[in-house]
Amino acid sequence: MKIRELFLIVMVFAPLFILAQDTAYSISSYLSEGRKAPNTHYMGEAWLNAIVHDDADLGYNITKATFKANSTLDWHKHSSPQVLIIVEGRGYYQERGKGPVILKKGDIIKCERGIEHWHSSTKETDVTYLALYGGEQPTTWTEVLTQEYYDSVAIKLKVQ
Repeated sequence: MKIRELFLIVMVFAPLFILAQDTAYSISSYLSEGRKAPNTHYMGEAWLNAIVHDDADLGYNITKATFKANSTLDWHKHSSPQVLIIVEGRGYYQERGKGPVILKKGDIIKCERGIEHWHSSTKETDVTYLALYGGEQPTTWTEVLTQEYYDSVAIKLKVQ
């Protein structure tokens, strides 16, 4: 094969290889703050980024949530287990019938299906977490978490 023929072959096929690498991907970032959540089942300020939502192939959702200091969700439960991965800050977590705990960056906690619970930022710090959960049914909100109860948890956990 002569150099000229090799050059022509490369010139014909090279664009095909380049185009093959230019595939359109759906890329998002968990670093994006997301959108401000409507203030319906929580106190304070929260931001949500639906990273993976209603994906039938995966069968689960991943949501990044950021709660500003002194913000909390109401009591609720899910139709599937939920895993929280704390990626920044500190927060409170409590299941019905158990004592509250502080979660910090790097902590991972699993809440079983149908277990009533709440989670939040602490009084002094924001918290950002990734929530992994099934997509079967929406969250069931069970009871408003009052500011007085939240404040009592903050005092109790500050002493420990």
